[in-house]
Amino acid sequence: MAIGIAILGAGIFAREEHLPAIRACDSLSLKAIYSRSEASSTALAKSADVDTYFDSPKSPSKSLDDLLQRKDIHAVVIALPILVQPAIIRKALSAGKHVLSEKPIARDVATAEGLIAWYKEQKIEQIWSVAENFRFLEPVVYGAEQVKKVGGSVTTFSMKLYGFVDENDKFYKTPWRQVPEYQGGFLLDGGVHFTAGLRGLLVAGGQHITHLAAFSSLLEKKLAPVDTVHATMKISNGNNGTFNLSFGTEFKSGFEIEVVTSKGAVVVRPTEVVVTTKDEKGVKKEDVKKFEYSAGVKPEILAFAKALEAGKGNEKSSPEEALMDLKILQTLLESGEKGGKVMKVA
Repeated sequence: MAIGIAILGAGIFAREEHLPAIRACDSLSLKAIYSRSEASSTALAKSADVDTYFDSPKSPSKSLDDLLQRKDIHAVVIALPILVQPAIIRKALSAGKHVLSEKPIARDVATAEGLIAWYKEQKIEQIWSVAENFRFLEPVVYGAEQVKKVGGSVTTFSMKLYGFVDENDKFYKTPWRQVPEYQGGFLLDGGVHFTAGLRGLLVAGGQHITHLAAFSSLLEKKLAPVDTVHATMKISNGNNGTFNLSFGTEFKSGFEIEVVTSKGAVVVRPTEVVVTTKDEKGVKKEDVKKFEYSAGVKPEILAFAKALEAGKGNEKSSPEEALMDLKILQTLLESGEKGGKVMKVA
């Protein structure tokens, strides 16, 4: 029997990614959609033919609390503004619902650690997972497999994401993103994707980030407080790499993660993975595997459904993994604020 699930949030990502992903998962049955406004909840629910819940205007039996009391809803996907999510996570878990909450786990490390501590102290049986779709991207998953296969010691690495968020960007048009009340602005909201992707490949090589030094800047005033960070990072074996992330470069774009070892190199891009090694004769060879572009949400939702069936959370989506993504991102921002000070990743 399919597991009853609801979507809390009716924004862009819920509409374009969560709804199609849930529909594509046979073991999940969408029962309801909640949003703060009736208009947004109804707009998304029309395409899904499910019940709607909302805060405004107030209506009998239509609140979030009413949704959470339903016995046929066993899990919720939470895709709400960053500052709102922690309270809703607590409310849903306390109501006995399994939770998949969108990244970032919280606005800052202290809030995230407090939320994780509360979850453990309450000894809640329900699963709490944090959605980080980059951990489920086919190129990232395959790239991590190839880093393991290539072997050797990680000698260097790089993560590069350059893009431009203009006034017409659909995410920029979201009011709470235009005047962010949290650190980093777009660097927090989008940046955790790239710390997660890099971490996935480094962990495959037996490494983790220990220290970093970063310089940050604001290239586009509308993206305040900062939109760009360039950093050098040290990993556990003592070697170094770079991390370059910008949402304010109009004439430079692209995404790539590269991990180089003593036995080869793996480059991950949105639709391909390039692996460079040597053959038996010592001649360098390059293998390229192509992928269709995907946001990675469908496999992420499928993994959540399987976790519900198994009664155990997927390690890729654990709150602890999301916390580490956030720790690195916050350390980048703090180092940038201090003019490139070398900082330990706690």
